[in-house]
Amino acid sequence: MLKGISSMATRQVLAELAAAWQARGGEPVAIESVGGVDAARRVQDGEAFDLVFLASDAIARLQAAGRVAAGSRVDLMCSSTAVAVRAGAVPPDISSEEAVRAAVLAAPSIGYSTGPSGVALQQLFERWGIADELKPRTVQARPGVPVGSLVASGDVALGFQQLSELIHVPGIAIVGVLPAAVAIDTIFSAGVVAGSPHAEAARRLLAFLASPEAAEAKRRQGMAPLPA
Repeated sequence: MLKGISSMATRQVLAELAAAWQARGGEPVAIESVGGVDAARRVQDGEAFDLVFLASDAIARLQAAGRVAAGSRVDLMCSSTAVAVRAGAVPPDISSEEAVRAAVLAAPSIGYSTGPSGVALQQLFERWGIADELKPRTVQARPGVPVGSLVASGDVALGFQQLSELIHVPGIAIVGVLPAAVAIDTIFSAGVVAGSPHAEAARRLLAFLASPEAAEAKRRQGMAPLPA
């Protein structure tokens, strides 16, 4: 059996695609999904996996460190960052950069992740010059905890995270993805873990995940397929 590890952002789409792979006669595969920081650390520490699925910059770092086999990286899909409010709440205007900034300043509390979308969001607040003002009102979700769950529980009023991580959370309403001027898009990639005894089978699975056959599942799970 192929053993993989991924961040939470790709959990749903990888589960669907792994089932499709096995249904067409591919090798059995089990993918554990955890916080992206934890996933990268476990691969870096030498835990036995055949495949790793993370944001492209994290895969690049693992490859540079020799933990992902040279030449095995495959870019799979793109996820946009979306905004969510609690179900029934009045959605803010997020149609422009100015509108998003105003919505953030008006929100009593703001949630973001430990992943790439959260890092980029903090950089955006710095660029706007409001990071210090917002600090008392921002809540960072723990690794592996969806920001949407904080929104649904009322712990935060406005949540930012990958669309793929928000679309399955009950009790929230997705306002939409961030407008182009402040879009936070993350490319998710995969690689064969160095030393995997199943490297060839892992490469075959990655080829399937990057193929046009996988495109519709990616769209269903809030991801954008990448051009072949």
